[in-house]
Amino acid sequence: MPRIGIALGSGSSRGWAHIGVLRALAEMGIHPDIICGCSVGSIVGAAYAAGNLDRLERWVLSLTRLELMRFFELNVSLNGFVKRDKLQQFFHAHVCEEAQRITELPRTFATVSTNLENGREVWFTEGRVLDAVWASIALPGLFPPFRHRKQWLVDGGLVNPVPVSLCRALGAEVVIAVNLNGNVARRYAHHTHKARDKVAAKPAGITKAAANNKGESLVDSLAASLREYSSVLLPDTSTSKEYEPGLMDALAASINIMQDKITRSRMAGDPPEILLAPRLENIGLLEFFRAEEAIKEGRSTVGRMQAEIHSLLEF
Repeated sequence: MPRIGIALGSGSSRGWAHIGVLRALAEMGIHPDIICGCSVGSIVGAAYAAGNLDRLERWVLSLTRLELMRFFELNVSLNGFVKRDKLQQFFHAHVCEEAQRITELPRTFATVSTNLENGREVWFTEGRVLDAVWASIALPGLFPPFRHRKQWLVDGGLVNPVPVSLCRALGAEVVIAVNLNGNVARRYAHHTHKARDKVAAKPAGITKAAANNKGESLVDSLAASLREYSSVLLPDTSTSKEYEPGLMDALAASINIMQDKITRSRMAGDPPEILLAPRLENIGLLEFFRAEEAIKEGRSTVGRMQAEIHSLLEF
């Protein structure tokens, strides 16, 4: 069998679909030799490469909306809303040990990040696994930039959302690419309308009053922003009422559009042998508690491509 690489793409909460993809491939007897991840793909990829996919899957399936909210806080530094310490604990418990190094993993592993100062792509093929993960997931607005070797690094999805090129550089003869953003750019805005209507009844009124006050404090501004995050975390899609996109709706849609365009451009010049595109347009940017749906769709995506995969790999 040829040397197989898998490129696990970015996609925030839709990234749990990678677990389903890896499970379904394993059931077909396919165990990638090279795992390259971008953003959330780096989290799942690191757990898989370290032999901790079972542990990660159990945790994400148990995640509730309330537990997810505990990962967020008002951050007066304006660098991000995610509690770094809590996320660090999650990584240590469910992804890999703090001191685990990339070169000591049983499978070849790498992540992609972006140099904030010059926009260049940065590959992590050595060093600590969790440094590679932190650098790849540093999405502006959620996480602060990650400092590494005198460079400020941010989310790899800004330059290479589905790192096919990284797989090839590490020796992959056949690349399986998982693109999570192919059909979500135009579908995001409808997820949070009713939750926002509920927020508008009381909390938004406070925000409006604060906005009318010339002495509005920094805390008031941050609180207003955090409420936008909360409406995404607690969506209700039972009505089709339209509304003006809020902060996170606009941010999520913009990120999705950008990453989809970049992915299409890069794949045109370097297409993978197998492209998997889970249908995840109904899962919002921060809906990490919907892991069961995402994992199931990851499995289904492999199932839909099973004949092509068998034919390509000749087994």
